[in-house]
Order: sequence, then C-alpha cells, then structure tokens
Amino acid sequence: MDPPQLASPEDAIRVLDELRRNGPLVHCMTNIVVAGFTANVLLAVGASAAMVENSEESAEFAEVADAVLVNLGTLSPDRVVAMRGAVQAAGRARTPWVLDPVAVGALGYRTRFAAELVACGPAVVRGNASEILSLAGAAGSAGRGVDSSATSAEALEHASELALRMRTTVAVSGAVDYLTDGTHVLEVRSGHEIMTRVTGVGCALGALVAACCAVESSPLV
Repeated sequence: MDPPQLASPEDAIRVLDELRRNGPLVHCMTNIVVAGFTANVLLAVGASAAMVENSEESAEFAEVADAVLVNLGTLSPDRVVAMRGAVQAAGRARTPWVLDPVAVGALGYRTRFAAELVACGPAVVRGNASEILSLAGAAGSAGRGVDSSATSAEALEHASELALRMRTTVAVSGAVDYLTDGTHVLEVRSGHEIMTRVTGVGCALGALVAACCAVESSPLV
C-alpha cells in the first residue's frame, strides 16, 4: 500500500462539473431516517434521486438507473430481498453501485448480509472506521450502531486489504477520509467534528459517491 496522497481538488471540480452536466439518476435504497435529506443533497449537486425499494420493482429500476446506493440503515426482510435483486440487476446492467454497510459489526443480521453484498462487486464500499473494520473481519471491531469507536486511520490497513480482496474501492469516513483501491490511498482533510452532530451526513455521502460513480470511471477519484 502506497503512502496516502492528498486528493486532488481539480479532480473533485471536474467530477462535480460532470455531475451538473449529465444529471445522473441515482437509485437510492437508503434508510427511512435520511431519505429526504439524501434526495436534497443529490439535487444540490445536479443529480436526481429515486427511492425505489419495493422488492417487485427494485431490480427493474436498478437496470435503468445511472447508479445505485445500497444503504443498510433500516434493514428488514423485504428490503433484503429488494436490495439483493437490485444488486444482481445492477451487475447485469453494469450499473455502478455503492454499499454503505451501516452498523455492520453491531448486529449479526446486517453483518452477514453485508458480507454477502460485498462479494457482489460494489464499485465503492463507504463506511465509518468500525463498519469497515467489521466488514474486513478485524477482531474486536464492533461499533456503536452508526457511530464509530475507531478512527479512520486505524481502519486504513484493513480497508486496503478489503479493497484488494474484493477488487473494489473502499472509502473510510472520519475526521480524515481515506479512499483506497488496495494499492493507492487518497486522503481528504475536509471533515469537521460538527458533522457527527447531524443525522444522515454519512448516508448522504454514500449517495453522492454513487452519483460520482455514474460520471467517473475511476472510483478512486
């Protein structure tokens, strides 16, 4: 794993310009706490959001969307069926999709489901340090629900290993964000402690990552 490099502001500006130019449609399978906030964040950057979570429709919609977000925040048996169908459909259509493994490691049901999904080829896995540590199989890594008990720097080595093993890009959120494909590492130093006092910031970030994947071929950017 290479030493972390600062993310390029020029790349961020270019991708945001592409977002505004193309207006990608993001299929957001997210939790009920943040659905409206997530949609507004996507609209603010020029993307569009659709919250299609019916298990009879999710696969069909995933095939026509420009990107898919699978957020495990408020999981239920029907949502598991819907998410599984959407992920399979996205794979067939080669639609980029992002996994946000909310509270993985804290509860067994979602931890097992996240392990199933990460093997299905997400373009990006985005989570806090505890979630990424748990998904990578690190011992003693259970967090406190959506809150992390570890720092992003502490999770970086395991994030890199997970990215290599699953052939994906892993984004670890924290005071400093890290993105890695297992070889290269980018760091983003634009976080603020007050962000932990606002519900849904991480979930909205997952949707924004999905929108970026719709217009940028390299998830690491």
